[in-house]
Amino acid sequence: MNDKNLEIATIGGGCFWCVEAVIQELKGVEKVVSGYTGGKAPGQPTYREVCSGLTGHAEVVQVSFDAEVISYKNLLMVFMTTHDPTTLNQQGADRGTQYRSVIYYHDESQKEIAEAVVKEMASYYDNPIVTEISPLETFYKAEEYHQDYYRNNTAQGYCSAVITPKLSKLRKMHADKLKNISV
Repeated sequence: MNDKNLEIATIGGGCFWCVEAVIQELKGVEKVVSGYTGGKAPGQPTYREVCSGLTGHAEVVQVSFDAEVISYKNLLMVFMTTHDPTTLNQQGADRGTQYRSVIYYHDESQKEIAEAVVKEMASYYDNPIVTEISPLETFYKAEEYHQDYYRNNTAQGYCSAVITPKLSKLRKMHADKLKNISV
């Protein structure tokens, strides 16, 4: 693995625990860090502050991936099919701007690819896609207990009820893109 091939993507689709668990399964993904971005509050936000909805930050993951194994476009296609990009500021029971569907691009190429993916995916949904596409500003790593959350807490109620079904859907829809196939 050559580090010069690694690219970075920053995406949010509801609770970062869910997005992290899904994206970690993909071939070519080297690292997934849960965090916050897109807000206006100064300094490092805390989970409690972000959950209040007052900071404007979104729960996101920052993904380091090998573009020779999984392209940015394919990463976004998986992302767009493993959450509901048609609900504004909501994923399931999680409600608030911190749970918005969002793609933060790192350069113009990523912006163009994100716009093309959203346009391409529109025909797959009955309702309009509301996924925000914005430039990445400052990414803040979330508290340590949020990192690898699903892997460290699989028996926890939220994980069993919400994340495990998302992973089942991922395994059915994108088996060819997974590190370890266990259906």
